Amino acid sequence: MTILLLLVVILIGYLLGSISFSYLIAKKIKKVDIRQHGSGNAGATNTLRVLGIGPAISVLALDIVKGIIAVWIGILLAPDQSGVFPALAGLAAILGHNWPVYYGFRGGKGVATTIGVIATLVFFPALFAGIIAIISIVLTRYVSLGSLLFALLTPAFAYLLMETYQIPQMYIILSILVAALSFWRHRTNIQRLLTGTESKIGKKKEAS
Repeated sequence: MTILLLLVVILIGYLLGSISFSYLIAKKIKKVDIRQHGSGNAGATNTLRVLGIGPAISVLALDIVKGIIAVWIGILLAPDQSGVFPALAGLAAILGHNWPVYYGFRGGKGVATTIGVIATLVFFPALFAGIIAIISIVLTRYVSLGSLLFALLTPAFAYLLMETYQIPQMYIILSILVAALSFWRHRTNIQRLLTGTESKIGKKKEAS
């Protein structure tokens, strides 16, 4: 029964994460497929460049919220305090965003949904990592760099603060998996960062 319930939670998380708000909003406003414009990424940064700041903020907020909801479904249905249910529900939401079943498995890079998931599970580590990420974006204007720093530093802070905030080991494992996934999804951005050809926010070809 527990395994069946876990599978249901994972499925709900995935289906929820598969809702692409950048795709839906772009279709609503401009009648276009966001994945065929700009960087081709179904995320908030590409929405900013294609549609403007208002729609981009909406996409960012909604993508974060769906990550939060997925985790809370896991928390509410979890039979114990191991953290397995909310962690896997959150991971499923991120995977859904990246490979959405509704849109031919072509989604975004999962940054905003990851923020929602990770911040719900390990709030203070995510907060500290997020502050550093935001500062890096402000100073360098590289959204991808900020995303990578957030992914990298969150599990580091979670491990260092594990005892202080009573963080379940499963959440740390999840944050490491999510970091690895984020780096893989941003592999082309990393190449451009290393060669100095990555686009800055406000210019063409940024990615989120």
